[in-house]
Amino acid sequence: MLREQIKAALKEAMVAKDTHKVSTLRLIMAALKDRDIAARTQDKPDGIGEDEILSLLQSMVKQRRDSITMYENGGRLELAEQEASEIKIIEEFLPKQMSEDEIKDVVDALITELGASGLKDMGPTMKALRDRYAGQMDFGKASAIIKERLA
Repeated sequence: MLREQIKAALKEAMVAKDTHKVSTLRLIMAALKDRDIAARTQDKPDGIGEDEILSLLQSMVKQRRDSITMYENGGRLELAEQEASEIKIIEEFLPKQMSEDEIKDVVDALITELGASGLKDMGPTMKALRDRYAGQMDFGKASAIIKERLA
């Protein structure tokens, strides 16, 4: 479903001659194809699933946010703006992102559910979050919250 949405958006952008959106969507499609090829070597002939696509999109957003920080520190504001516009295009395919308060509530409930009691339980807690909430939250923030709660 998500794959088809990206393809449809690419076609629309091509028809509208929106070169920036076309190039961003092609980057997404190329990353998808790379992941699909890697998945085939792991006995997944249909490529990656929806949750992995969401994870891919989220990592692409994170990469661009990191780039924005570097460009702003380097005084390259035009490149930072370009990265920000790519983020907007990528986020069109992600579900609504959770607020920090929502992340805290989910983390607290998950810690209780899993019976996590110390930092040694951070890995399984993060894995459960990634499995259940792929594409819905900033896992960097979630990781910091988990660390704070389990410390």
